[in-house]
Amino acid sequence: MLIKTNLGNMKVKLYNDTPNHRNEFLKLVNSDHFDGTLFYRVIQNFVIQGGSSDSRNAPAGKHIGYGNSAVMIDAETHDHHFHKKGALCAPRQPEDVNHFKMSDISQFYIVKGRVWTDEQLDIIEKNNNIPIKNRLKREFYVPRKEELDRLKKEDPHAFNELLRDIKQKINFEYSLSDYIEFSDAQREAYTSIGGLPDLDGDYTVFGEVVEGFDVIDKIAALKTDKNDRPYTDVVIRVEEIMQ
Repeated sequence: MLIKTNLGNMKVKLYNDTPNHRNEFLKLVNSDHFDGTLFYRVIQNFVIQGGSSDSRNAPAGKHIGYGNSAVMIDAETHDHHFHKKGALCAPRQPEDVNHFKMSDISQFYIVKGRVWTDEQLDIIEKNNNIPIKNRLKREFYVPRKEELDRLKKEDPHAFNELLRDIKQKINFEYSLSDYIEFSDAQREAYTSIGGLPDLDGDYTVFGEVVEGFDVIDKIAALKTDKNDRPYTDVVIRVEEIMQ
């Protein structure tokens, strides 16, 4: 896949294990859906976002929204596809109007992000995970605390059995929660090329830039208006290229 712009080109590969996003994106590419649209939302150290039908031939200063050609599909998130720099991702409407976090594949964003330290990644994990653990303790441990205190004095064996049962329930519910634990691959990417670790799991990553990282930097560095639209239009053409 080749994303062409007036500031340079980016070569992108699509992932085979996000087949719905890949197939719908290719349909739109081959119908020229993206051609003539803009990178209309550009935030340095965050993302460059484009493809909205509202952006085609949009006059300078016009606020650009999601457009009238949304293609909504179910999310296809995988732990091994994450928001490293260059990740190709599907945006979506907010959860208050999109409860199932469905993707709008009629546009896309590419991650710019920033470089993180291991200590900063540790803080993200703790800030997300500690509230989950505290909630589960309030749910499973606190209501049984008096009983545990009594059994600890009267029947140590029963105390250990009950405590083990409570811990198993907490661990099981924790495993089903939206806890964060960065993999070695995530930590390597986020501490070297950078990215947006706080978006992982919330949006589908369905491809990545393999050539043209300098173009991401050029677009992300553009001056923008109050709506994050660059003063210099960055016009998009997308072509499927055979490997």
